[in-house]
Amino acid sequence: MSQSLSNPDLKPVTRTFKDSTTLLQDAEALRDRAQKDGYLFFKGLFPRELILEVRRQLLTILDANGLLDRSHPLLSGAANQAAVDSLSEEEANWNGVGVPLHIYKEVQRLEAFHGLAHEAKLLSIFTTLFGERAIAHPRNIGRLMLPHKMAHPTPSHQDFIHIQGSYETWTTWVPLGDVPRTLGGLTILEGSHRAGLLGVTANSGAGGLESILCGLGCEWAGGDYEAGDVIAFNSLTVHKALRNQTPGRIRLSCDLRFQPASEPIEASSLLPHGPYTWDELYMGWERKDLQYYWTEEKLQQVSFDESIRWQKDKIC
Repeated sequence: MSQSLSNPDLKPVTRTFKDSTTLLQDAEALRDRAQKDGYLFFKGLFPRELILEVRRQLLTILDANGLLDRSHPLLSGAANQAAVDSLSEEEANWNGVGVPLHIYKEVQRLEAFHGLAHEAKLLSIFTTLFGERAIAHPRNIGRLMLPHKMAHPTPSHQDFIHIQGSYETWTTWVPLGDVPRTLGGLTILEGSHRAGLLGVTANSGAGGLESILCGLGCEWAGGDYEAGDVIAFNSLTVHKALRNQTPGRIRLSCDLRFQPASEPIEASSLLPHGPYTWDELYMGWERKDLQYYWTEEKLQQVSFDESIRWQKDKIC
């Protein structure tokens, strides 16, 4: 048996994302596809202008820190390669977000960034999918993946290993701008959620762990994203980022998570993504509905189970 057959991690992308937009008016069909594929892709769900405004705010932060090439338009996301290369390997891979701690704090303070998780159209999708009221996790994650020579792409993994709580938690990956495959977009191992929780081994990419896929008979699905597109997937669905093959360009995206309000949640999912406090991040915000909203919920909080992260040898 060839390595690529025994280890799906080595397989190329062979399937194109299925657009589920037409299923939004058919709850049963939407749930059937989610159960079959483990993901849902929506073309142009967000207004392009909304996404480009968040993109502008993130790139303005990078520009203020000297990481953009000012000979190009701001929204192009062209990197100041010399400045990017001056970052250490640790800074370029801090917490899997692509930028150093002090820059990421500025990202986490953006009200518009966190506001994406509360867009009515997005919450409506998960209310339909879950068949009950959905709640957005406050721990939203930004990815500002600089074209650093020592950047570590996100490996194949299941989110449940890191977030735990409910298996019914879904992650929404939102490209903050156009992200063709050559820029390192997200790919999904279609149907992999049906294999249950997989074993893990160490990896230098975001999260520090990769799922062991040996013998898993699934195919990778992918596609070119445009600003406004959204892909959502179950916490057991295997996914990974492709390597950025576009010299000098920055890939911007974010992870937003949702779950049924009645399901348990691991306590860390209610904390900021990074060593900050909510009071620090909320300074200057105008929208009170985005702040501490989860404290009004009767959430069943559970503790993190470190035992499921026990690492094994990857032998395929």
